[in-house]
Amino acid sequence: MKTLISIIGTTGIGKTKLAIEIAKHFDTEIISCDSRQFFREMKIGTATPSSEELAEVPHHFIGNLSVEDYYSIGQYEKDSLQKIAELFKRHDVLVLVGGSMMYEKAVIEGLNDLPEANEENQRKLEKIFNEEGIETLQNMLKELDSEYYQTVDKGNPRRLFRAIDIIWQTGKTYTENISSQLKKRDFKVIRIGIEAPREKIYERINQRVDKMMEDGLLDEAKNLFQYKNLVPLQTVGYTELFKYFDGTWTLDFAIEEIKKNSRRFAKRQLTWYRKEENINWVNFENSLQESLSLLQNNVKM
Repeated sequence: MKTLISIIGTTGIGKTKLAIEIAKHFDTEIISCDSRQFFREMKIGTATPSSEELAEVPHHFIGNLSVEDYYSIGQYEKDSLQKIAELFKRHDVLVLVGGSMMYEKAVIEGLNDLPEANEENQRKLEKIFNEEGIETLQNMLKELDSEYYQTVDKGNPRRLFRAIDIIWQTGKTYTENISSQLKKRDFKVIRIGIEAPREKIYERINQRVDKMMEDGLLDEAKNLFQYKNLVPLQTVGYTELFKYFDGTWTLDFAIEEIKKNSRRFAKRQLTWYRKEENINWVNFENSLQESLSLLQNNVKM
């Protein structure tokens, strides 16, 4: 059976480097599931692999879109599976890498066929949120789907909007909607997670942001300021600098906010991965050796 090795872990932990080394070991190619690296104008702020790294191993889904393109996770699921099927004709093993949790899930498990957002429902919920606050939404969800209410990020109004909207549209709880049968994959998946102490993760994130600034993130963001309302740019590293450009924040404050928001994202990644059951964890200081010894027993060459 063909094998897909998925490399996961928090932002800044060394996934790119490990993925390249493993791909070289198996003489294979890399599929990116980092949704921010799809956009070619956002190289520095998304820590896209360097041209040297891209030259070491063939990569797919990196810099293949413009920030002006609309691209959904559903489309990515189709495109990535098509590319994987094509590459498996030449390789027995492929490497998937990226920190976008839902995009990895789209490849390895598939997405549920949830309906698109209903505009009228969204406007209704937005009105409730603006007039009555987030607690009313939380209580609505609790009544409609107490099970999902236990796990949802209750402070995130968008998550609440989405769940309630889907319940209204389908007449089924959100829990029922997302537990419907997913498509079986015809390849084996081995997930490898890179772990490190939390303070080490945070330290690396802070250093990485400083390095991005040295590498020219300010200019990159300045060139993208005109697109600041587009979806790909509603993301850490850019929204903070846009506030500096429009005079709301000082540059030093914006940089500190990038670090803080990146650490927050890493925390969300850790929470997500902790709930997953089939991850083989390796230490960040010795990730290649540990990964290869694990793969030796699990991958038929």
